[in-house]
Amino acid sequence: MHAVTIVDNALEWREQPDPVPGVGEVLVRVRAAGLNAADRLQVMGFYPAPPGSPPDIPGLELAGEVAALGPGVERLAVGDRVMAVVAGGGQAELCVVHERHLLRVPEHMDWAAAGGFPEAFTTAYDALFTQAQLSVGERLCVHGAAGGVGIAGVQLGIAAGATVVATVRNEALRDAVAAFGADVVAPEGFADRGPFDVVLELVGGPNIPDDIRSLATGGRIAVIGASAGGTAELSLFDLMRTRGRIHGSTLRARSLEEKATVARTIEKHVLPLLGTGGLRVPVEATFPMADVAAAYEHFAAGGKLGKILLMT
Repeated sequence: MHAVTIVDNALEWREQPDPVPGVGEVLVRVRAAGLNAADRLQVMGFYPAPPGSPPDIPGLELAGEVAALGPGVERLAVGDRVMAVVAGGGQAELCVVHERHLLRVPEHMDWAAAGGFPEAFTTAYDALFTQAQLSVGERLCVHGAAGGVGIAGVQLGIAAGATVVATVRNEALRDAVAAFGADVVAPEGFADRGPFDVVLELVGGPNIPDDIRSLATGGRIAVIGASAGGTAELSLFDLMRTRGRIHGSTLRARSLEEKATVARTIEKHVLPLLGTGGLRVPVEATFPMADVAAAYEHFAAGGKLGKILLMT
């Protein structure tokens, strides 16, 4: 197979050995793989793959067809359309995934949307509902709402009956994000729209002081991104005053069992919304996987709405 390969902090389209599925694993012929901020961090040497994942092939989400089954696989058959969050190796022609981590791609969903769904919607759902316990009627603030995870968070919040305020720095993208049902504002002064029961933090350090000041009593901040910086100076008095809490999380390093539990949760609570048109995956651009350098350059330039996909 060929795969996107990290060579001296740069990317090349190189030949690699075909992976072989083990017990309970499935070999997926990749049709689409989404780009994420974590991929760029891995290329720069700041976010190494966990043990068991290819150290030099990035890619945290994919969609494709089952090409082969390892011993003991029971849920899937060759030819099934599947998608998944993976710990690495997704940006390749072939990738091995444990069957318990795979989701079936809905019939109406094209490859680009399927390749951009798993990481964004799994990350957003896990942060908002499993960790922050967002509930009907609460007020949610989503930072960095024009990106893949941000748009997923906005849609999931609206679907759950929350009132959503979304911050978008690029003024040209605000109307498009507002079309999903959020009250869209500039990042500056967002705290004036509070108080918020839940804040989905994708920007990082610069927002944290105002995140805390804008919390409702018992409010929760879920930190799942730090694109603008990983450090913050905060007031513990403000945090204590609201009886608030801050929770940070990543998906990548979780155990097989934890990831399987998350996949089944998404299967039960989120996939049905795709079938009814309640959710959609905005695609900013697609690139041939062999043209990976151009795709990463487009991702790094910012100003995008939704996902960038590598296609085989």
